[in-house]
Amino acid sequence: MKTPAWFAAFALFAAALTPAAAAEERLNIIVILVDDMGSGELGCYGHPEHRTPRLDALAKSGAQFATCYTPPICHPTRFQIMTGQYGHRTGVFQFPNRPGGPKVADENEDNIASHLTFGRIFQREGYATALAGKWQLSGRLPTLIRECGFDEYCMWAYTQNLPEGVKHTGGWEGKAGGKTSRYWHPSIVKNGEYVPTAIDDYGPDLFCDFIVDFLSRKKDKPFFVYYPMALTHSVWMPTPDSLKPGEDRFKHSKANYRANVEYTDKIVGRIVDALEANGLREKTVVLFVGDNGTEGNGKARTTELGARVPMIVNCPGVVKPVGLTMELCDTSDVVPTIADFAGIGLPEGHIIDGRSFAPLLRGEPFQGREWVYAPLGGKRVLRTERWLLEDNSPSDFGRLFDCGDSRDGTNYREVTDSTDPEVVEAKKRLLDILADKPVPEVADADPQKPKGGAGAKGKNKNKAKKKPDAA
Repeated sequence: MKTPAWFAAFALFAAALTPAAAAEERLNIIVILVDDMGSGELGCYGHPEHRTPRLDALAKSGAQFATCYTPPICHPTRFQIMTGQYGHRTGVFQFPNRPGGPKVADENEDNIASHLTFGRIFQREGYATALAGKWQLSGRLPTLIRECGFDEYCMWAYTQNLPEGVKHTGGWEGKAGGKTSRYWHPSIVKNGEYVPTAIDDYGPDLFCDFIVDFLSRKKDKPFFVYYPMALTHSVWMPTPDSLKPGEDRFKHSKANYRANVEYTDKIVGRIVDALEANGLREKTVVLFVGDNGTEGNGKARTTELGARVPMIVNCPGVVKPVGLTMELCDTSDVVPTIADFAGIGLPEGHIIDGRSFAPLLRGEPFQGREWVYAPLGGKRVLRTERWLLEDNSPSDFGRLFDCGDSRDGTNYREVTDSTDPEVVEAKKRLLDILADKPVPEVADADPQKPKGGAGAKGKNKNKAKKKPDAA
């Protein structure tokens, strides 16, 4: 395999580390990536029915970003959050073999191990590192996941992730032999070994158990945990808290989505409680963020509804009780932010597109971002405090909205065809921002081409036909 461009800079960076620096007490970091949950699903973001008291409390006593963007589908988001780079640097704009996506799965740019990940950065700084939950990226045993900088892991395993000669003996999502279960009777590989499960075993609980055990064992040294959750991605099955006697736990129903959101909140609460019990609460930064908008309500669409996700950061005594902030952020900011909190310098000469918002959360002088950005396939979403550009492609300007002071779709006003000088200047500025962020010229061929716009709050009535998420 060709040596990645970042390798030389990272080698010098790693060589410069000193034992004293590695041994220095630093903040622990836990990054939680919730699956298929747009920002509007949480109580603290205004949902009238979903009960999310633990996340609401973290938002109130820490920081809650009103506007956080990420690519509207999970594959490019997983690259962006792990590398701090946009798609025009990683080469990943979509799932492989979809318009705009890598031509070959798990190879070249789609090989996550060919990129500098936050796991590698923290591992080389002496952090104990772990991953739990949904990987859904490249790799083969025995180097699977570990090659990206994680010492330990507990993952939901597809059949191709199983050790040679091992067959899954648990549940399936749909017919047997298709996709392994991530929820009830799940398919689990832990540190390279298949873990048989029972009918009452619930995947999200097992991943949480692994994290709690890991942080308890590693409490005397700095640790970094990446938890890409299985929740709340469909299939939407009952949770241990909502399952009724005699109910089919493998039956998908949209009615179960609320229970999935609320169980997500419970899992986050369990992790926070474990930090408290181990005396780690005030030296562990917990960052909770979504990977794209909600399935059926924004996901896979290059609109704000598809790109806007929750972003909550909390660490008592370190993160000030900022509460709701109007500062803009996107998932490219995660790498520089957590590195900043940990006191880690990033490799010189290696480009990171994101910027740290840690100073804002520590109460230090901070110059906010002018814009945030989210590409998918051949299309882009771009947002400033006031202006929102949706469905932009190299051949189509897209739709422009004047958002005023609003951040949630309320009272947005479409101005795409306006000739007002202020609008004309805004168009020019937005195109200038996009000029050095190319995307593949496949927008017109994309079967997920969005229809409708940002103005509708909540459910988007103009639904576009799209391929189901590969996950």
